[in-house]
Amino acid sequence: MAQPDVLISECGPRDGLQIIREVMPTKDKLAWIGAMHAAGVSEIEVCSFVPPKLMPQMADAAEVVAGSLKLQGLTVLALVPNLRGAEAAIAAGAHKLTIPVSATEEHSLANVRRTRADMVEEVGHIVRMRNERAPHVPVEANVSVAFGCTIAGAVDEDEVIRLAVTLARAGADFTGLSDTTGMGNPAQTRRLFTRLIAEIGERCGAAHMHNTRGLGLANNLAAYEAGVRAFDSSLAGLGGCPHAPGASGNVATEDLVFMFEAMGVDTGIDVARLVAARDVLAAALPEVPLYGMLAPAGLPLGYAPARLQRG
Repeated sequence: MAQPDVLISECGPRDGLQIIREVMPTKDKLAWIGAMHAAGVSEIEVCSFVPPKLMPQMADAAEVVAGSLKLQGLTVLALVPNLRGAEAAIAAGAHKLTIPVSATEEHSLANVRRTRADMVEEVGHIVRMRNERAPHVPVEANVSVAFGCTIAGAVDEDEVIRLAVTLARAGADFTGLSDTTGMGNPAQTRRLFTRLIAEIGERCGAAHMHNTRGLGLANNLAAYEAGVRAFDSSLAGLGGCPHAPGASGNVATEDLVFMFEAMGVDTGIDVARLVAARDVLAAALPEVPLYGMLAPAGLPLGYAPARLQRG
């Protein structure tokens, strides 16, 4: 089967769950992950390896990785904020690591209690450890609050690109840009990703856009037009950064998949089955609101996925 045109990397089990107070039982997390995988999602960020006392929602990270590894063909992704977390993730068997590095000192200190320079150095430590213990595991270091910071305000675009290039030089296999606070706009998104691709080419990582102000899909489309081919999103639009006040809402995966498929861009995902996976989430977290536009509206009459459009 031909490879999809774009990679949709689901981050709900990590980014979605970290922002809510409820702790989803491990069995329900695995049922949710399994339902999305059955819909065709090929990469899922299933957890973050952080101290349970700081984020009890992720206390079962190793168990979730172990259960997810049983799903054939799924790339199991884990977020790691430091070397200790990276060691734990590799020991658990994660296929890929992501590291957040903030574009502002203020967000970096709030999020990981380290300066940007400290985090760049930490990325180097993680890469060297990876090279020794698991050279097959890709490392993606992404620039958080790249489009604006709710603590520091506007972020200098030159500084964002310098930081991204520095992370690539530190050994990260991929470096993407994250609109952690939902402050970005399509012109800014197109501009930053165009510059990033000009600097690091195929090592450009994912666009991680939030829908806080309703521009998430527009920003993802702008990133696609700039040449990005990997996108983070969260089923039902769950998520946000606990250290970026007001930064609610990832782009809903089902809305993003529908947009691309309707455009004729193959995601490899069955959007109807993806919408059905919301039922697993709703049953496990009945008090948590679910977002997104496609689920209540339904697929339009005459809808055809990208592969059928091509005959």
